[in-house]
Amino acid sequence: MRNFLLYLLLFPVFSFGQSKTYEDSLNSFIKKYVDSHEVVKAADKHQMQFYPVKKSYRVLATFVKRENSEWFAMSTSGKIKKDFRVFGTLSFTVKDSACTLHIYQSKQLIAAPGYTDYLFIPFTDKTSGLDTYGGGRYIDLLLNDIEGNTCLLDFNKAYNPYCAYTTGYNCPIPPKENDLQIAVEAGEKNYGGH
Repeated sequence: MRNFLLYLLLFPVFSFGQSKTYEDSLNSFIKKYVDSHEVVKAADKHQMQFYPVKKSYRVLATFVKRENSEWFAMSTSGKIKKDFRVFGTLSFTVKDSACTLHIYQSKQLIAAPGYTDYLFIPFTDKTSGLDTYGGGRYIDLLLNDIEGNTCLLDFNKAYNPYCAYTTGYNCPIPPKENDLQIAVEAGEKNYGGH
């Protein structure tokens, strides 16, 4: 999983050449995501499903940092809770709806070489439990994805936690404040094997 997380985080730096359109770049991103997936193997990969790439789900968000946020134990799909803190809040508009999402920072990853700049957005929306995994989806960011008080948030990169495919993982459950009251028809859909 760590190698793929690093790919997710570095993808924006290397992928947007002048010869590729945004849609082409995202489709390449999805292909790489599927090909390198560590849980879904071989022939089962064709059961991974995605919404068509829509540039309207790539939004510029306003960022407000949360100073001196305390660590808390985020619930997971398993027995082990994981320590996170709210790093800040993103405010943006999708489908003419004003939305906010908290960005979290992992206590475990801050101490892990190569992951100290890692930020995490778990969320649910009106597709959760219908077209998408009921336990929510994730988006990863790096600290340098936030420029001043703005951040480019791309829901086309939303992906399923490992728990969407099998049991035995402690996948963070999105907190209530990250439940969007809209249908985010972008990113990964339900796994076809379930």
